[in-house]
Amino acid sequence: MLRNKGFLITAIIFFFLSIALNFPFPHEYPLGQEVSSALNFPITTTEGVNYIGITGLILFGISLFFLVKSLEKFHKRMVLFAILLVVFLPTELVSAYQRTFASGINAVEYERKGSSCKFEMKDESTLYANCQLPFKNHSNQTVQFNIEFYEKYRFEDETPLLSLMNQGGPFEVILDKKEREIIIIKTEIDLSKLGVGSMSGEAWGINLKIVDDDKVRKL
Repeated sequence: MLRNKGFLITAIIFFFLSIALNFPFPHEYPLGQEVSSALNFPITTTEGVNYIGITGLILFGISLFFLVKSLEKFHKRMVLFAILLVVFLPTELVSAYQRTFASGINAVEYERKGSSCKFEMKDESTLYANCQLPFKNHSNQTVQFNIEFYEKYRFEDETPLLSLMNQGGPFEVILDKKEREIIIIKTEIDLSKLGVGSMSGEAWGINLKIVDDDKVRKL
């Protein structure tokens, strides 16, 4: 089955280099940039091309080339297996690390898909916000951190609803060991002081940062 051991080693090296360039930890995406992805690699950002993502994709392509050259048969099976690995392995590695060795905010998992915020006007100048944010502390120690909100996409004619949440902060969270909890944040924001008019809306998949002193994770 194995034709060339050197090619196989080369394929493995390029494979792990491609993953390392785009490893989704400690932030949601490498360099904290919002991206679209192909085969789990960042390709574009709101500001243009993400060259790190393209480099990772090229390295993965090179690894597949050497993988095929190293084998006498089962080429399609092994290529499919490598693609599945590059899609699922990074997430599984992050999960395994958080369950075993991670401490502090590195052990905190944010279930972003289950998060939501609702905004509505309480009166002519007061915005009421209610957010539900699911977290899981995988460590055996209590973890404490602050939550900050940010916008991933911002258009010129849009009011930054999520960023306005920071006016009501800081929002402190304490999670006991192995605790999973939906953190509920309720706050009122005086829009008259910010020069912002009446607004309302809902948002899902909330973008936030968790901060502990000088440590920051963008999720």
